[in-house]
Amino acid sequence: MYQRLVLVGNLGRDPEMRYTPQGTPVTSLSVATSRRYNTADGQTKEETIWFRVSVWGKQAEPCNQYLTKGQKVLVEGTLVGDENGGPRIWTDKEGKPRASFEVRANTVQFLGRREGAPANAAASGATPNGTVVADEPATGEDLPF
Repeated sequence: MYQRLVLVGNLGRDPEMRYTPQGTPVTSLSVATSRRYNTADGQTKEETIWFRVSVWGKQAEPCNQYLTKGQKVLVEGTLVGDENGGPRIWTDKEGKPRASFEVRANTVQFLGRREGAPANAAASGATPNGTVVADEPATGEDLPF
């Protein structure tokens, strides 16, 4: 069995990095993807879906250091389900039901350059095209949440 998810979207907030008790860095990204389409009556609609992305290991650090809110990224990874295999369901402040999807990143490619970012992405720990390849994710025992 195999699954692969590819997302292209914008960061909804600055990355947040933390460390597992074993010292493994983990960076969390909030990525919004959008699509526009026309309805049967000719109206243009826009649909936005949010993804929570976790980047593990040595690639977590350049993602935290060089990505910022609003920047466009391409993420390749796997969808992580809740205990039932679905998205995480929660209720917002207004009492409306919401769902969010979690992705464990295998690669993250920076599609837009941030001011002050090095011209040579390899110096930041990324590959020359700005791709960051994630380490194998930690086992369930290493998860800090």
